[in-house]
Amino acid sequence: MNTHAACSRPVLVPFRFIDLFCGIGGFRLAFEQVGGKCVFSSDWDRFSQITYAANFGDKPHGDIQSVPIGDIPKHRILCGGFPCQPFSSAGRKRGFDDEKQGHLFFSIAKIIKHHKPEAFVLENVKNLVSHDRGNTFKIIYKTLTETLGYRVYYKVIDAKAVVPQHRERVFLVGFREPRSFEFPRFPDDGPKLNSILEETVPDKYTLSNRLWQYLQDYAAKHRAAGNGFGFGLVTPESVARTLSARYYKDGSEILIAQGSGKNPRRLTPRECARLMGYPEDFKIPVSDTQSYRQFGNSVVVPVVARIAAEVVATLQRQTGSQQ
Repeated sequence: MNTHAACSRPVLVPFRFIDLFCGIGGFRLAFEQVGGKCVFSSDWDRFSQITYAANFGDKPHGDIQSVPIGDIPKHRILCGGFPCQPFSSAGRKRGFDDEKQGHLFFSIAKIIKHHKPEAFVLENVKNLVSHDRGNTFKIIYKTLTETLGYRVYYKVIDAKAVVPQHRERVFLVGFREPRSFEFPRFPDDGPKLNSILEETVPDKYTLSNRLWQYLQDYAAKHRAAGNGFGFGLVTPESVARTLSARYYKDGSEILIAQGSGKNPRRLTPRECARLMGYPEDFKIPVSDTQSYRQFGNSVVVPVVARIAAEVVATLQRQTGSQQ
């Protein structure tokens, strides 16, 4: 699969951006594709820092709350996939009540208030829009628009148009000056899993008899109770479920069917990288467990690259021509 496909519009003017909650650098890869220069990055996870440093040559700063705002360099665009666990349907859904992660959005707001970037791009799980009957999103939207004065656009985008995975995420794009913006359009049909699967896979990725039996029994128990829980068994012609950070536990959401009577297998870390739109030369210097967590927490690079192209094109247009 070609993860370096050309973005929708050419970029003419280099720009500086910062990469908050950067993980392993999905935002950075996307914005560099459209001419950006990353001047600051931060992430508290030490294993993500290892992967990030291996691929970009610099180690992200740690917890953004410990970095003085004045030490963050000036930038035109702020990027951030702030932690989604407090809002995820797969988590506890505690939102802003999550003491460790729920309030990190307001760290972003403080940086925007201080540095006043020309634009920002934020990403989170689809459930952010409906969390707490929509009240969480109302607070976020009101903070960005009324408190900080930005014109904000948002949209839930399914990455299945560019990678073989159903992955719905909400993107918020904001502009300091009034500008008319449209999210990029994506095709209805996208690639299938056969576009990212490796030809030869080590046996260690095949489920043991014990684990495979456990997953089948677990699924049967929940079917009998009328629940929808179970594993996701797919073929090379399928589109997978969402890859999550918990994939390292049992791989149940995406299991690749194998012939010859073999048990299904997990995706390899390289296949996960491809599933998230990372290039073939992206280095994976950590364990399988950590790499599954990292790719499961990442943005889909080609989705962000298309959004980045539209954001930059919007900034390059004459301000006076905007509505």
